[in-house]
This record gives sequence, structure tokens and C-alpha cells, in this order.
Amino acid sequence: MQREVLLTGIGGQGIQLATALLAAAAVVEGRHAMYFGAYGGMMRGGNSDTTLVLGDAPVQSPPTIGSTWSALVLHPAHAAGVYARLREDGLLVLNTSLCDPGATPHAGRLVPVPASESAASTGNPAAVTMIALGAYVAATAVVGLDTLLATAPNVLPPYRQHHAEGIRAALRMGYAHAGPALRAWPVYS
Repeated sequence: MQREVLLTGIGGQGIQLATALLAAAAVVEGRHAMYFGAYGGMMRGGNSDTTLVLGDAPVQSPPTIGSTWSALVLHPAHAAGVYARLREDGLLVLNTSLCDPGATPHAGRLVPVPASESAASTGNPAAVTMIALGAYVAATAVVGLDTLLATAPNVLPPYRQHHAEGIRAALRMGYAHAGPALRAWPVYS
């Protein structure tokens, strides 16, 4: 079984770091992960996109996908391609601070998160993607929150370790935004 997630936003929102964190947390929990990141020519303001495939067996091919089980859209500038690949029954975490839920063609499960507003209220505007990731984890149970929190410092470069607690706080804040989980993985008794 595989689960796909697309993340899109603009440079500086932390898309690449959030994808690395989710992939690392999934590996800690015994899943397999492969991801690919792409970003525009600008450090901040250009597009930042990632494709992540998680599986209960090794991922056999590069993560280029025609459709996706889930997506996080943090900025409307580059969202059209993600909307086009999101399956009809898929899950969409949407940054409603910047994106209009009525403007999305998505018919599946919508998790609205005012991520930019929430991040600004903490005094850490760079926490946008971590807030959305926390909501995604709550909405999908793709990994456990405790695993995500414990893994956060491991994906930070040494010169950014002082941000670990802020990232954990943003993940917890986002986790509180989502309702009951759409289970990513089957539960075996």
C-alpha cells in the first residue's frame, strides 16, 4: 500500500523541510519513503513543490505520480497543478489564510487551516508549513504526532537546531486544527 502527498507553496514557507520531516518520521515508524523536491529560481517567493510517496514496502520508482491521495496547498500561486492531480476522494489541507476554499475544484475531504494567520500570531511567520503538517498528520494518522515531534530535530541542520522547539510548537498547533483522522494505513487486530 502506498500513500502519496503533494506539497506546494512558495519559497521560504518550509515546504522542503516539512517533506523531509514527514518522510523521516514515516521511516522511523517502519514505512518506506521517497520524495522529490523542486523549487523556482528565487529563494523566497518562487514556487516550492514536493512529491512524497510513503509505502509499507519499498517504493519501486521515483515519486512521479499522475494522481495523489492527499495534498497540502499553502499558497495559491502554484496550486492548479496540485488540484488537477488530487483524486476525487482525496484529502486536501488548505491554508485558508491565503487560499479560498471556494476557489478549489476539490470535492474530497477538505481540512481548512488558517496556517499563515496562526503562524503570525505566534511571532514565527515561518511556521506556516509546520502548522499545516501538524493538521495533515491529525487528519490522516499517516505518522504519529509523537514520532513527528521526536524526529523534528533530526532533520534540522546544526545551525538551525535552535528552531526545534518552535517547530514542535507549530506542529502541535496545527494538530489541534484537524478533526478525526482519515486513516492512512489499515488497522490490523
